[in-house]
Amino acid sequence: MGEGERGSTEPVSFKSGYVTVAGRPNVGKSTLINALVGQKVAIVSEKPQTTRKRLLGILTCPEAQVVFVDTPGIHHPKLKLGEEMVATAERALHEADIVLCLVDVSVPPQPEDELVVQRASRFPVPRLLAANKIDLLPAQEVAEAVARYAALADFEAVFPISALTGTGLNDLLADLIDRLPSGPLYFPPDEVSDQYERDIAAEIIREAALHYLHQEVPHAVAVQVEEWKERPTGMTYIRAIIYVERESQKGILIGAGGQMLKRIGRTAREELEDFLQGRVYLDLWVKVLKNWRKDEQALRRLGLKAR
Repeated sequence: MGEGERGSTEPVSFKSGYVTVAGRPNVGKSTLINALVGQKVAIVSEKPQTTRKRLLGILTCPEAQVVFVDTPGIHHPKLKLGEEMVATAERALHEADIVLCLVDVSVPPQPEDELVVQRASRFPVPRLLAANKIDLLPAQEVAEAVARYAALADFEAVFPISALTGTGLNDLLADLIDRLPSGPLYFPPDEVSDQYERDIAAEIIREAALHYLHQEVPHAVAVQVEEWKERPTGMTYIRAIIYVERESQKGILIGAGGQMLKRIGRTAREELEDFLQGRVYLDLWVKVLKNWRKDEQALRRLGLKAR
């Protein structure tokens, strides 16, 4: 999907810009962006390090276009994949007009929260704090929990929020729009993401796998859509490969009698049909790509190499 040009219908004071949402893994970055955009543009899972690529969630309203940048969680990487994810997140910080640091106030500050703030402090743009998951705390504990995170840096504004329930999001969005520079429409008004349909389909399949798989297996899963055909019947045929690193993981993913793979496929197909607004035939295959998370060539092949 390409970038659009500013149209003649924009108000003179129209604002636009990129808001990079940065945080350690599993603080709710994708959930927040989905909530702010008003529809699902990023997959969500309880498992950490779900987001592996930079993707955009685009909100266009009469006075502004806010381009939210969803980023992988900033952490101390142990594998090549982790290194690429952190590099992707840092590149997104470099491109930001505003950096929104997101934290999970239901737990005390972690070393990786400090790492996020440290990285964000390198760039001369407004730095805001969104203190997420206040819904998980008793009301009397929220202010103290937020204060612990606010003390990590000199933030220009602090917003206690719940991305899940929507608490505080209107105030956060209004402040972000107020801080954006004047600018053009970067994308057509009806566009909500920069992702291609194939990319979204691959992520939907991975989200379904994450939902059903446990322990180390979800982290070893990558998905690639290899074939996409619109059939004369109106059905969309999608063939996708689910990659894992070891034969034992392949066995777990397929399951006894193929039941696990069928479960993943059924959930992904229903989500894809909702996304495409039509019938889908989903053809899933499982292959071993040995130690792909440590292999630079494999990461490039899977589109996970930081550009």
